[in-house]
Parts: sequence; structure tokens; C-alpha cells
Amino acid sequence: MPRANIFDVAKLAGVSIKTVSRVVNHEPNVRASTKERVDQAIAELSYRPDQSARNLASHRSHLIGLVYDDPAAYELPTSGYIIKMQQGALTACRSAFSELLIHPCNYRTKDVAAQLTSLIEETRPAGIILAAPLSNMPKIVRAIDATGTPFVRLSPGKPDEKRFSIGTNDRESSAEMTRYLASLGHKRIAFITGHASHKAVANRFLGYQDGLQQSGLKFSERLVVAGDNSIESGEACAEKLLTRKQPPTAIFAANDDMAAGVIRVAHRMGVDVPEQLSVAGFDDIALARMIHPALTTVRQPLTEMAQRAAEALIEGKCGDASERAPETVPATLQIRESTGPAAR
Repeated sequence: MPRANIFDVAKLAGVSIKTVSRVVNHEPNVRASTKERVDQAIAELSYRPDQSARNLASHRSHLIGLVYDDPAAYELPTSGYIIKMQQGALTACRSAFSELLIHPCNYRTKDVAAQLTSLIEETRPAGIILAAPLSNMPKIVRAIDATGTPFVRLSPGKPDEKRFSIGTNDRESSAEMTRYLASLGHKRIAFITGHASHKAVANRFLGYQDGLQQSGLKFSERLVVAGDNSIESGEACAEKLLTRKQPPTAIFAANDDMAAGVIRVAHRMGVDVPEQLSVAGFDDIALARMIHPALTTVRQPLTEMAQRAAEALIEGKCGDASERAPETVPATLQIRESTGPAAR
């Protein structure tokens, strides 16, 4: 069966070829009823526009780039965080007949800004989704900005006045998790911080402190250790905490990877989770449901955030922060088997 073309769609929808093109390219001033007829015809015929023809006709690319921290840079890499962002961006791109370019970026290299500039010059994307921690690194933000390419910063930690961003309520949801652990009777609640360059993760540490204060618990520096967002660092931090004279009865890690490292060490040391130790994380990546016991965590809405970012770029509505306020997609607690009442 021959592949459907734009003429077939126009005939079935009872509109002109130009109208079909306007609907496919998300151009304004198309009646809702007309758009619905065209969308129905596209679905019925399984029509997919020719990408090169679209680019030539509209003089712009229909390519969205997703730039993120390369997980291969870590000794024990996981990709759950990346996969959730890819799912959201892909959903938006597919519905708009756009393509998604995924680009892992090692921000530790000296020429990272030049690499990104070269990528943009070669591919000419319609926009870039810049994931954390890259989204709060000035040299990377400036490099993309200098190309004139629209971009959306995901979880930048702190919105600025010039650039549109989408994030979640890291601080508030971390305070909520800390209060939950306190409600189970835990008084020695430890916290594993994330990589210093990840500003949104730093907000989770502030939320932990808020939650302690709101629960009437004193903050202690001895209950805080520094990780780097990796499973390996979670293991190292857990060993420090669990070998102290007064070990914590609960450990809240700034992300799920580090929380998984805590559970691994607890198993090796013969510390029962959650009977002797409660463990909580943040992000709710797939790993959180795969480990045993399943991890109590904060579900960061990464999929929704990436989808909204891609939609804003596709529709040409990202603008700057003065034209469109930063968006916040709320996080939610996911209570599972890794947390329980404090041991007497």
C-alpha cells in the first residue's frame, strides 16, 4: 500500500493542502474544528510528513535537541533519570511530527561549550532542552544563547529573569519527605547531599533542614555527608553513617541512585531495611521499584517537565522569562517498603 501524502490528507479532511501544512506546522489562526478534521485524517491515513521537505518549506528545522549530563562519566552509571526525560520529549515530538536528537554531554571537558556550539551549527535544531546540572552552568547556557537557538532549562535550581525554565518544588517536597520520616518516630534522620553543581539537588538539602525544623528536630552536621549523585557515592556515604557510634535510623538521599547505594551497604552490613533502617530517595526512576525493598521516594515529574519543554519549543512559545513565567510541576511522595517505624 502506497504511503499517504499531503494530497490524500487534504482530500479526506475536505481542506486545502495549505491548511494541512498549517496544521502540521502548528501555525496559528486555524479553526479548532478544521484542525480536528485534519488531525483525524492524519491519524486515519497514518500520514507522516517528509522531514526534509518540511524544513525547506518552513525554512527551519523540526528537530528538538535534548542535552544532558553523560551518565558514562560516572563509575557506576544509571540512566533512569535520562530515560524519563526522553520519554516526555519524545511524546511531544511524535505528536508534532518532529524529531528528537539526544546528546549526552560531559560538562567536565574544557571544550564543552565549543562542542555544543558545533552541534547546533551542524543540526540547526528548532530548540534545545537543557537538563540539569547543565542548565545552571553559565558557560553552557551562554554558549547556547549565543547561537540564537531557543532553549528551555530544566530544573535550573533558581530561575533567572532572562530565560524560560521548567522545574519542580524540590525544597517543599524534600521537607515533606523529612516530615514523613519524623512522623514514623525517627529522630536521627541523616541526609546525603548531591553533586555541588546540581543546584536543584541543593534545594533538596534545604528542604531536609526545613523538614527537621518543622518536626521539632535539631539539625546536626554529623548526620550530613556529601555524595555526587552516583550509586558508588551512596555506598561510601552509607558506610560512613552506619559505622558511627550513633548511626541514624533513617537516611534520606538526594537522589534514588545514592539511596540504592545505601540499601546495598545495609544488606552487606546485615542492617535490615526497614526494620532497623529506613531509606528514602528522590526522583522515582525505574530503579526505585526494582530494588528490594522497593524504595520510598519523591516522584520528580521529569517526563511531564520534558514534554512541556518540548511542546513550548515546538510551538515557539518558550520566549524569555519576561514573556513567560517559569513553570513548576509539583513532585509527589511515593511511599514503598524501604521505610517504616523507627526501631525502639
